[in-house]
Amino acid sequence: MKIQILGTGCAKCKKLAKNAEIAAQELHLEYELVKVTDIREITAFGVLMTPALAIDGQVKLSGKVPTVAELKRLLSA
Repeated sequence: MKIQILGTGCAKCKKLAKNAEIAAQELHLEYELVKVTDIREITAFGVLMTPALAIDGQVKLSGKVPTVAELKRLLSA
């Protein structure tokens, strides 16, 4: 599974990355965490608000930092 954190590296982006990593580890997933910081790459996903989360190239949420529990639901869907 490829988990992509879309954002420029702000505090919220870092929190999303940390929460996503915790959620993936708690679910015992095999994953690759990628931070996408280039604004052109971010807009290519159609994202207007960061931070955003993409799973295997599909944007699942943007503009907020979900809890670990919310991320676990997204990652296990």
